[in-house]
Amino acid sequence: MMKLLTKRKQNGARWVDEHLVHVLSPNIYRTTSEALESFDYIAKHGNFSYTERFAVKYAGAAAMYFVAKKLKKKYNITDERASLYDAANTWTEALNGRNFLGGSKPNLADLAAFGVLRPIRYLQSGKDMVEHTQIGEWYQRMEDAVGEPSRIPEGQYQE
Repeated sequence: MMKLLTKRKQNGARWVDEHLVHVLSPNIYRTTSEALESFDYIAKHGNFSYTERFAVKYAGAAAMYFVAKKLKKKYNITDERASLYDAANTWTEALNGRNFLGGSKPNLADLAAFGVLRPIRYLQSGKDMVEHTQIGEWYQRMEDAVGEPSRIPEGQYQE
C-alpha cells in the first residue's frame, strides 16, 4: 500500500511539472484582455509605484501574450481552453473517487497541483476551468485543507 501511495504521489507531481504547468500560460495570457487581467493583479499586489504599476501591467501583459503564443506552439496546443479542461479532467479522474490524490489527506502531488492552480483560480481562465470541469470540488477541499494564503504585510519583512 505504501508503495502504491508513493508511486501515485511521484506520478502526480511529475504530471503537474511535465504537463499541467505547460497548459497554464497559454490560457492565462490567451487574449490581450486575459493577459491584462493577470498583470493587473500582479501590479496591484506588488510593491510598485504608480509608474511602475503601469509599466508592469502593460509591458508585462504584452510580452506574456506573445510568449504564450510561442508556448502554445512548443507544446502543440491547438485549443488553449480544451487543453486546460482536459488537464483538469485528467486530474479529477485520477482522484478515482478519493477526496485527494493522497486519499483522505492531500499528498505532495495534491499540493503541487493546487500550488499551480491557486494563482489562476479567480482569473478568467480559472473561472472557466471550474465552470466547465469537475475540479471545483477538489479545489475547495484543498483550499479548506491548506487554508488562506499568507502574505507578509508591507514593511514587516526583515532581512
